[in-house]
Amino acid sequence: MTADRPRRPAPFNPARELAVRVLLRVLHGDAFAAPALDSALQEARLPARDAGLATHLVYGTLRHAPSLQSALAPMLSEGTHPKVRTLLLAGAFEKLHLGTPPHAVVSEYVNLARGARLAPPGLVNAVLRRVERPAGDQSHELPEWLLLVYREVFGAHTDAVVADLLSPQPLWLSVSEGGAASLEAEGSRLTPGPQGVDRVELSRPLRETAAYRAGQAQPINPASLACVDALGAVEGMQVLDLAGGAGVKAAMLAARGAQVTSVELQARKHDAARANLARLGLSADFVTHDLTTPLDLPPAPRVLLDAPCTGSGTLRSHPEIKLRLTPQAVQEMAALQARMLPHAAALVAPGGALVYSVCSVTPQEGAGVVADFLAAHPEFSAQPVPGLEVAHVPAGPGVVTVPLDGVDGFFIARLERQA
Repeated sequence: MTADRPRRPAPFNPARELAVRVLLRVLHGDAFAAPALDSALQEARLPARDAGLATHLVYGTLRHAPSLQSALAPMLSEGTHPKVRTLLLAGAFEKLHLGTPPHAVVSEYVNLARGARLAPPGLVNAVLRRVERPAGDQSHELPEWLLLVYREVFGAHTDAVVADLLSPQPLWLSVSEGGAASLEAEGSRLTPGPQGVDRVELSRPLRETAAYRAGQAQPINPASLACVDALGAVEGMQVLDLAGGAGVKAAMLAARGAQVTSVELQARKHDAARANLARLGLSADFVTHDLTTPLDLPPAPRVLLDAPCTGSGTLRSHPEIKLRLTPQAVQEMAALQARMLPHAAALVAPGGALVYSVCSVTPQEGAGVVADFLAAHPEFSAQPVPGLEVAHVPAGPGVVTVPLDGVDGFFIARLERQA
C-alpha cells in the first residue's frame, strides 16, 4: 500500500491574498494605500473583476476598520499576529459589508489562510463564523476627537459628510473635448462635475485609455482644482507653485497658459512632475527648496502655496489617515505651515495674490494659520475666493470645501498684497 498523499490546499482567489498583503503594509507598516495597492495590482496583473475586488477589500476594510476591530476584539488576544489580524479584518469586512454570503466568506478565507500560510485555518473558521457587527452607532467610523472637528467645521452637513466618507471614491478627470470623446468611444461614462471636472466610470484601467496616453486626461479632485481657480486668470503670468509635489496643479496652471515655476522640497517628485507634464505636452521650471527658509526668486503676480498637511479632508480616498492621525500631529503640521506661509508671501509682487490651501479641514491648519499670518502682515488682506463651484462653508479668512459626493475637503484662502 502507498502512503496517503497530503491534502492539497483548496484554491483561493488571488485578489484576496493581494488585498490582505497590501492591508498588512498599510495597517502594520508605514505604507499608504493608494501607491501600495497600485504597485501590487500592476505587478499581479489581475483580471479587471479581481482587481476590482481587491480594491474594494483594501479601501472598504480601511474605511470600516474601527468597527471591524471592535467586532473582532472579543475573539482575539493582544498578541494575535498582524497577518492573522489583517486577514480577519478583510474577511469580517467582506462578510459584514460587502454582501458576500457568509458561508462563502468563511470558505474563501480558510482556504486563503491555509494556502498562503497567513493564519491558522481553524482560528479563521471559528472567528469568521461568529463575527457580527458590534452594537451601538458605528455610522461615522471616525475617532471621537476627529468627529468633533468635523462637527465644528461642517455643522448641519456633518452627518451627510461622515456617511459619505464610507463610500468608494469616484475617479475625477480634467479632460479635453477630444479626450472626452475618446473615453466615451471606449465605453467609459462621463458625468460633468464642479470646477469643470468630469466624474468618470472607466471601461478599462486609466493608463490604458487612449485619452490618458495622448495627454488629454488628468486626474484631479474638483476641490484641488478649485485652489487653482482661486488664482483667477493666469494666462501669460509668472506663477509660483509652492510645495508643488508631483506637479498636478503646476500642470493645470501650465494648461491655462501660465509660466510656472514649481518649488518642492523632495527632488524625486520633480521627476514625476516632469514626466506627467511631458505626457500632457506641457512644461514648467523646477526648483528644489525647503520653504521653511527664504527663497531667492523674483516676486510673482500669482503664488500658490498648497502646503503639506494632515490630509484630514481626504479620508474618503485615503481612509488610513484617520487610523494614524492625532491632535498632536495636527498641531505639528500647523506649526510647519505657519513657518512656510511668510516665505511664500515674500514672493508675491505688490498688487499680486497668494492662494493658501491645505487638503485638511482642521481649523488649526487652515483658518488659524492664515489668521495669525494676517495679524502680523497688514500689507495682506483676505479676499473672497473666486470661481468656487464646489459646496463650501465659511472658515475665518477663507472657506472649507464640503467633502460630499467624492469632493475632498480643502481649506482655501486668497490673500492680496497692497500695490
